[in-house]
Amino acid sequence: MQEVFDYLPRVPALARYRPEEIAVERLAGLTNRNYKLSLPEGGAVVLRIPGEGTAAYIDRKAEAQNAKIAAEAGVSAPLVYFDAESGLQVTRFIEGAVTMNGERFRDLGSVARAARAFRQMHECGRRFATRFELFQMIDSYLGLLNGRGARIPDGYAAVQREAEAAREALGRHNLPLAPCHCDPLCENFLDTGTRMWILDWEYAGNNDPMWDLGDLSVEAGYGPEQDAAQMEAYFEGRAPAFETGRMVMYKALCDLLWTLWGCIQVMNENPVDDFWAYAINRFERCQRLMGATDFGRHLDAVRRGG
Repeated sequence: MQEVFDYLPRVPALARYRPEEIAVERLAGLTNRNYKLSLPEGGAVVLRIPGEGTAAYIDRKAEAQNAKIAAEAGVSAPLVYFDAESGLQVTRFIEGAVTMNGERFRDLGSVARAARAFRQMHECGRRFATRFELFQMIDSYLGLLNGRGARIPDGYAAVQREAEAAREALGRHNLPLAPCHCDPLCENFLDTGTRMWILDWEYAGNNDPMWDLGDLSVEAGYGPEQDAAQMEAYFEGRAPAFETGRMVMYKALCDLLWTLWGCIQVMNENPVDDFWAYAINRFERCQRLMGATDFGRHLDAVRRGG
């Protein structure tokens, strides 16, 4: 807890408190360290201390702008403090909310609330600091792997051909860009039962809104019923074929992107996890989606446009 108390003087809203006045609870986090701080006058905040080395791949200045916009749009937790140099962040604690996971996203009400939160963000009328460049990232990752002669899953060439077909179809259109989360892991969602909040804007950028829906579908393990529920909630009725087609394309491309990322971790001998198993799981799911009987129909819908 000393780490938390060392940071209190840096946050104007917390500097007046003595350590013994605050109850501290460690929260979950993948790369950052998060703490719930219960304040003496009531209420609580969340202190996020950036993980070691994250400054090497996260633009904290962009995140500061994006987090402020998301909070002002009423989608993210109210922002109390953000240090754009270090990434130290303090937000209000959302009372009465549960952290989402794949099992909780089986509930169609939760699916709908997440979709409406995405739409609220996408239609807020603001722009984020950066753009999410999907195909540049895929090309960069693949070039790095090929340049080093690194291992990639068997059958990758066939999947890459399908990815190129998706790139061509998407490239036919001047796709809309909106402020998107771009990294919608289940754990980045808090559900009160009446409202869904979205946290963690480290990877946010201007993007095709259908990326967020496709990516969440993959991360939460949506089935056809959940996919239909999120599209209906997002569009307040039946979704156009062009929109549904793009969502499906991004489901596959999301898994392809993270397949390559996992292969890079293997190449770099990252000891944190079994990244080869991670990459294979992603790759096989991508293969199944691209091999499904309706994938070609969605691809044609994207080619035709709206």
